[in-house]
Amino acid sequence: MFSNWFLKSFRILLLPFALLYGAIVVLRNRMYDKKILRSTSFGLPLICVGNLSTGGTGKSPMVELLVKNLKGEFKVATLSRGYKRKTTGYALASEKTTAIDIGDEPMQFYRKFPDVPVAVGEERIVAIPQLLHDRPDTEAVILDDAFQHRSIQPGFNILLTDCNNLFTRDFFLPTGDLRDERGSYRRAQTIVVTKCPADMSEEMRQGIVAEIEPMPTQKVYFTTIAYGTPYHLVNGEEMVLQSATEVLLVTGIANPNPLKKHLEHQTNQYHLMSYGDHHIFTIDDFKEIKKRFDGLQASNKVILTTEKDAMRLLKFAAEMDGIPFYVLPIEHRFLFGGQEAFLQTVANFIRHFKKTES
Repeated sequence: MFSNWFLKSFRILLLPFALLYGAIVVLRNRMYDKKILRSTSFGLPLICVGNLSTGGTGKSPMVELLVKNLKGEFKVATLSRGYKRKTTGYALASEKTTAIDIGDEPMQFYRKFPDVPVAVGEERIVAIPQLLHDRPDTEAVILDDAFQHRSIQPGFNILLTDCNNLFTRDFFLPTGDLRDERGSYRRAQTIVVTKCPADMSEEMRQGIVAEIEPMPTQKVYFTTIAYGTPYHLVNGEEMVLQSATEVLLVTGIANPNPLKKHLEHQTNQYHLMSYGDHHIFTIDDFKEIKKRFDGLQASNKVILTTEKDAMRLLKFAAEMDGIPFYVLPIEHRFLFGGQEAFLQTVANFIRHFKKTES
């Protein structure tokens, strides 16, 4: 409680820096709006998944949802920055690729969809032509976390905002979490409010829509977090998490609170080992995790981590022999029956783009 109060107070003291940052963001956006700075478009459908703030809004599960549902009809590829990787420049995932090479989220995409091209590159304006050179049959590219990068002009922007921290109630960094101005939401074709209560009422839904004030052409969807069946990090065997199981939760993500709440309802007791967002696990970290796990007294115990963290822990697969180290998958579940309409809108965009280009 004290630490949260201290953090909020400290961030308020940084208001002058937030005002300066905000002024720079607004000026940059106006320069793009007035064509002083130019955006580049490409001759294929670009679908951007992004947000206005830092922290987790569910971009990775949204990219996976799109890939899973589009790849049957279209030859799609993904392009990410490759945050916190140890390499630079453009790279296309292959069988020899690791999370160190391309980042944990792209590595997660590649492991789930090995038949889909997964590329990274800080300069997306340079990476897209390289991706098309490597995979010339690509029909659409899903851009992960590129909403604020206006040097590229996607044809379809999907803007995510956390129900518990709506962009309408936020402020610029470092006082708040916004890295773009609130009004930038108007550039999106679709807005998705994520991490909603599973039992969200119609009244609450209407209140959020009224607060966002979407443009007449914008559709607002709502999703909640859905957790899948845990599977072993190395051999993939699934496990049913029972209430009597004692869990050591290992996380290195921006916001582990939804996961903690989930475990509170799934098991009688869990212990948390929390690391910084996108933490690169070392062998010392792994030894500390194993030591903590060995110290648990319960006979029925497991280690549980997120899919993102699993990508950075895979390098210790040889050391995990005999250790019940499981991964908990996560996905978006649409509320109010919105998933079919959402996916159809994205697919129609690709179809229309291909038709007009042909």
